[in-house]
This record gives sequence, structure tokens and C-alpha cells, in this order.
Amino acid sequence: MLEVVKRPDNRILDVIRINDALILKSENAMLKLEPKTPEIIRIVYTSRESFSEVEKPGVIFRESFSDWSYEETEDQIKLSTNKLHLTVNREKASIRYYDSGKKLLLAEREYESRNLEEFDSYRTVVDENTKIERIVTPDGIKEVVKDAAKVFDQKLYKTRLYLEWQEDEALYGLGQQEEGSLNLRGTTQYLHQANLKIAIPMLVSSLGYGILMDTYSPMIFNDTAYGSYLYTEADYEMDYYFIQGGSLDGVIHGYRLLTGKASMLPKWAFGFMQSQERYETAREICEIVQEHRDRKIGLDGIVLDWWSWEGELWGQKTFDRTRFADPAGMMRQLHENHANLMISVWPNMSKDSDNYKEFAEHKLLIQASSIYDPYKEEGRKLYWKQAEEGLFCHGLDAWWCDSSEPFTPEWNHIGKPEPSTMYQEFFDTCSQYIPAQLTNSYGLYHARAIYEGQRGSTLKKRVVNLTRNGYTGQQRYGAILWSGDISASWDTLRKQIVAGLNFCASGIPYWTLDIGAFFVKKGKQWFWNGEYEKGYEDPAYAELFTRWFQYGCFLPVFRSHGTDFRRELWKFEGTGAMFYDALIKTNQLRYQLIPYIYSTAAKVWKEDGTMLRLLAFDYAQDKKARLIDDQYLFGDSIMVCPVTTPMYYGKDPLPLDHAGTREVYLPEGNGWYDFWTGQYYGGGQTVQAAAPIDRIPLYVKEGSILPTVQAMQYVDEIPDAPVLLKVYCGRDAEFELYEDAGNGYGYEQGEYAITKLEWLEQEQRLVAGEPQGSYPGKKQRRYEIQIIKK
Repeated sequence: MLEVVKRPDNRILDVIRINDALILKSENAMLKLEPKTPEIIRIVYTSRESFSEVEKPGVIFRESFSDWSYEETEDQIKLSTNKLHLTVNREKASIRYYDSGKKLLLAEREYESRNLEEFDSYRTVVDENTKIERIVTPDGIKEVVKDAAKVFDQKLYKTRLYLEWQEDEALYGLGQQEEGSLNLRGTTQYLHQANLKIAIPMLVSSLGYGILMDTYSPMIFNDTAYGSYLYTEADYEMDYYFIQGGSLDGVIHGYRLLTGKASMLPKWAFGFMQSQERYETAREICEIVQEHRDRKIGLDGIVLDWWSWEGELWGQKTFDRTRFADPAGMMRQLHENHANLMISVWPNMSKDSDNYKEFAEHKLLIQASSIYDPYKEEGRKLYWKQAEEGLFCHGLDAWWCDSSEPFTPEWNHIGKPEPSTMYQEFFDTCSQYIPAQLTNSYGLYHARAIYEGQRGSTLKKRVVNLTRNGYTGQQRYGAILWSGDISASWDTLRKQIVAGLNFCASGIPYWTLDIGAFFVKKGKQWFWNGEYEKGYEDPAYAELFTRWFQYGCFLPVFRSHGTDFRRELWKFEGTGAMFYDALIKTNQLRYQLIPYIYSTAAKVWKEDGTMLRLLAFDYAQDKKARLIDDQYLFGDSIMVCPVTTPMYYGKDPLPLDHAGTREVYLPEGNGWYDFWTGQYYGGGQTVQAAAPIDRIPLYVKEGSILPTVQAMQYVDEIPDAPVLLKVYCGRDAEFELYEDAGNGYGYEQGEYAITKLEWLEQEQRLVAGEPQGSYPGKKQRRYEIQIIKK
């Protein structure tokens, strides 16, 4: 008969406090409980004789915390701060997490809650026998290792943490996914980087806690019949942080404490950005900006997509002088017209380019590829040197770091691979080039190269980096994440709402998308999957684009982009005045709300706030609200309810007999005002919201102050424009109006002013305090008041 091999015993045999950590030892492993603040505790688990001392790139909080206690009983070990209590089952080593009132937040599985599976990690050897195939991708020519020798590199763990969620608990975050699941309960999520995915290993709960897995390899969240667990692919040890925030805002504050504050974007970045694939000459770019000015369409940024370089020199960070004869002159003309230029840059380079040759000479390329190595400080510095000498020196304002995964094997298929196949292919591909434990982190290091480089060159311009890939801590590098090359359909629009909400619930505040979708037509490859062959000439697409544009108006960054057809708003005049007029009205609304938006962005920096807020941020106790996936708060006061179904045209296009309304749930806990009509509604009810083509349903919280200005062509067209304060009565209200120079890093040194606005409901009186603070160029403000009553 077979002889059974018994599993190691998890019973805790020894407990010792070493400095500011509690070490629990069993026959099988060591468990470290390390409080970092009263609300945050780090949990580390290993089967080795000591814990890893490798410093990881995402978590930068290194301070120790000693104000905690522990006690032992026969059955348990208890650790307590004044905000958090943990109990460890002595027999099984599983942990239960409680808040300060001893209310259970989370329990690990009672038996074998942690699993470590050690494996040998191998490094690819590039030599004369290595077979490398060069393939053409939408992101340029890339190298694929087809056959290569491998040598042992290191021993790593696959880790698995089993958890038991509570019955009505909702879970959010984990970055940006495609499937459209807001509440992640009952799903499997594969956290790897891809064109249409952004992995962030931060899970948040409607119960007001979060779990940050401190891993930089791919990860799986599972909550199915196969178990509820968090799995990581390649780590030195199991390492995670439990954050007791008390609310989702509190959790995000804890995340930013651990990983760094979000840097502020310049004020212009909150205006409208016009982009397409692609503008080709300096003359065209300047003419497009001038057309916006002539039509009085608000515009602050214009984007130069790929191929700014000469000929086929993909990724070369210089201008083609036949199309951009005088880059500095182009920039002067744009700046005189109050527009800012964002330019596309890439991590991969043509082997014929001078940039590539310089990286090759210094041995700063990722092996077997034409992609630079940002994991080395010298690689990051060389990348910035090239970007500055070839581009930034001419006066550029912002970066578009495309293809920053930087491997997207899923795009090498004609048909869309299964999610599990995508996950495994990504890890297998990346680990041929990048150490296995870092395969999810390329975008983080790439963003660091741009941020540290630009800040080392000047403090007069804030870093703006639109990028397709992000990871833990990337908010500190001036990063805006966008959702990748999506396809035009109503279904995509619906799922994008969820994608943005879960992404921002993962702790990184700035997210956007390609308004109208990148792909509009249907192509051979699975990802080129639009539904509108005639583009803006098709009224059905014009309707979809208009609704997408209205949704985009209420994202942190407002940007139109795509291929197949041009995207300037005036292209939609031909499909009917109602679409063009609706687009112009929406553009004007964005600029009217700039004081509200910029003040909300300041809270992101000052108070670790979140602009794009799923309803559980503010209504976690409302069971219905916390599951709604097509409504959200933009800032603290405006509830946005995008229209996600056609009302005017079906396909072909067939006119529809539309009702012109959409159902909206008004969360309980406060009343709501219709933004467009001023009509008041009580909370906790469902209403039919009017939604003609020129109106996205919007509701303002009772007890709100919205600062607005007149519509402008760029954010500071009228620096001293009077501010209209819209007061939505019913409760006391307050708002902090934030102002600064709009660019540069003086805000970090206190160069800003805050005007506190208070509405006293009982007295029916608005109080505007004196501005606290100052900054260069500060203007006197004049206020007008509009009171909206029940």
C-alpha cells in the first residue's frame, strides 16, 4: 500500500516580539505580523529560515510603529492597536480581523489558510543558438523568443491565501478588467498586464477594509466553487497589507500612505484633449487647434500619436524634420494659442534608430528585445536623456507612454484567447525577458523614468504621462491610465464604466478612455471589433459617440481618440445638428465645471481623495446602491448616470421609437436635485430621468456647493472670471475652492490658496471666507450665488 506523507503542522509553537513585529513560528513556517499604523498591518509568511530583505518598488512607507500590544491564550494569539484587532488561531495559524469595536471584518479559512509552493525560476540565455522571430504588431515590430536555453536563476514561491467573505459583502478594485463585473464576488479575475487590462493588486471591501498584495508578478482572485483565494505567481514570500479604513475613502488613504501621494496634474490637463490616430504634420496640428478656436470649442491639449520620427525608425525620440521642420516654432505657435502638446513615446525602438544603438552600446536593453530596461537606473536616465534632447527641449508639455506592458502576446492571435490562456501566455512570455517576480511591473518603472527625468530637468511643468499600464504606487509619478484600444459598441461603453470605477477603487486616481472607442470598424483580428463601418457618417455611431462623449466629460481626464475615422467634433455635423449641438453643449459643460473639477483634483493630492467614485464610497450601507454599475459620483457632489442604450438609431441605421428616459436609483441618506431642472427628489427611490440626446442625467446631492464659471475655450481664458456658486439646499454644506498657478510644483511648497465656502441651512446664508494662502499670479475673485431649493 502507499504510505501517506503527513502535511506539516501549522500549530504555532513560538511567539516572540522582535522590535515592532510579532513573529509566530510553527513547524511549517514563520508568520510575521507587523503593524505599520493603528489601521494597517503587514502580514508576511515564509517557509524559509528568514524573511526576505528585498525592497520592493511599490510600497515606499518604511516607518515603524510600536503602539500595539499582544497577548497569548491557550487557543489564540491576539494583537491589538486602538483601531484594529487580530486573533490568530494557535492550532491552525489562521487570522481573523476585527475593527476597534470587535466587529468582524474578514476571516481567513480556518484550516490551511496559506499555501506556499516553491519552484525553480529560470533565466533565458541568449546565445548563438537562440531563435528569435521578429513580428509586426500594432505596437511596432517586436521580438519573440521561439527557442532558447535556460539556466537556473532562483527559487520562488507561488502563494495562495484562502479567505472567507461575509454574506452581503461586495468587493471591488484589482485594477481594470474587461468583463464588466463591478462586484467581484462570484468571479475569477486574472491580474496580468494587457492592452485592455491593468493589474493593480489592491482589493477593497464594502465593509471598509482593503488588502494590498505586495506582489509584482501576475495574480489571480478567485471566488467560485473552487474556493475563495488570492494567488500570486512568483514571489520571495507571501506579503500583504490589511488596511482597516472604516470606509473606502479611508482604505484609499491607507493605500496612498503606503505607496505614495498622488501628484497633481496641471490645470490644463482637466480641459478637453483632442487626439486621433494620427495627426501627421506640424501644420495639421496647428490648424486643428485653430479650428477649435474659430469654432469656440474648448480645447487645452492636442495629441501627436505615433510616427513623429523619421521614416521607419519606430520609437526614435526625435522629430522627422520633413514634417516637423521647426518643432520649437510649432510649440510657440501652440502655446500662443493656449494649447498644450502631448506626444507618443515607446519603450521599443527600431534597431536602425540612433536611440536603439545608444541603448545597445550601453547594454541597457532587455535581453533578446529592442525594449529598453527601466529596471536599471542607468536605463531610466538614458531614456530620459534621449527624450529631453530630442523632444522635451522643444517645449513639449506631456507624454503618452504607449505599449508600456510591454509585452502583449494576446494580440498575436486571430481569435481572442481564453482569460486563463492570456494570463499564462503573459507570464510565460514576460518571464523570458524579465525576472519572474517583476513581470507585472514594467509600466511602474517606465513611468518612474519619465517622472524623475522631467522633474530633474525642470519644476516649471508638472509631469503628465498618459500610459496604458500601471501598478502599485504609480499615482506618485504623474500618471494617467487609459483603458487601451477598445472597440465601438454599446456593450463596450457599459463595461467601460465598470472598468473605470474598479480601477479608481484600486487607489490610482487618474483614468480615462478613448471616447468613441479606438476601433470603429470590424477587422480580421479579434480586437478590431467595432460595429460601425461608416463611422461618423452613420447616425447610429454618432449617437453612440455623443453618449460616450457625455460620459467622458465626467471622467478625471476628458479625451477623444481613435482610428478608422477622424474624431474632431465638427465631423459629426453631417449626421444632424442635434449630435453636433449636444457635443458642443457637453464640451462647454466641462469648462463650466473646471473650478469644481480642479478643487476635487486638489483633494486627490491633499487628502488622498478619489474623483471617480463608485457608489459604495458614499453609500456602502445602501445594499442597492453598492451594486449599481452604471451610476457613480464625480467628486463628492455630482451623481453621473450615463446613457448606455440607443434611443434614436439602431443598426443599419433604423430610427427607434425611444422613450427618452433612463432609470436612475437615488441612494438613500440624502435628497437629490436634478442638475438640469433643479427638481428635488428624496433618496432611496428609483426615478425615470429625462435623457434627450443633449443631456446626460446628473443629480446633485442635497447640501452641496458647486462652483462654476462661464464656458471657456481653455481653462484659464478668463483668469478672474466670476465664480457662480450653486447652492443645493436642505442641509449645511461646505466646499473648499482650490486655486494655484495651474502648473509647476510650487503647490508642494504651499503656493496655493483655499477659499472655504459654507452654507448655513438654518440661517439660509452663504459664508465665503478669505482665501488662505497665496501663489504667483493670484487674482481677486468675484462670486455670484444661485440658490436651488426644494
